[in-house]
Amino acid sequence: MKHLREELWFNVPDRRGYINITSEVEALVRQSGVQQGLCLVNAMHITASVYINDDERGLIGDYDDWLEKLAPFNASGEVYRHNRTGEDNADAHMKRQIMGREVVVAITDSKLDFGPWEQIFYAEFDGRRRKRVLVKIIGE
Repeated sequence: MKHLREELWFNVPDRRGYINITSEVEALVRQSGVQQGLCLVNAMHITASVYINDDERGLIGDYDDWLEKLAPFNASGEVYRHNRTGEDNADAHMKRQIMGREVVVAITDSKLDFGPWEQIFYAEFDGRRRKRVLVKIIGE
């Protein structure tokens, strides 16, 4: 069985951001030499997410607005108990929980086996520092 483990690193300059990482993951699939298998893409921080959806700016803005309504940023301890510990990122933990930790995509004939319009995104909810995404590819 072939396998590849790589880390992608990001430093989003704002508190929140959404980055299409499909081309980076596709390059790693090619590098792995796996023709049939699976590709795991996993956010390695509890205030970031990896998800699959359409790369359409309106939709990404809608996600951001929706998440902010569900878990609004509030640096004080008035809204979130977690922030009473000296942190200011309780909302980021909740946003990650909603959007998910990882995705798994089938590899068929050496390519990511996506449905129409599917792309892989890294979502940052507490940026301004380096964070990583694990890509693990296994197969034949």
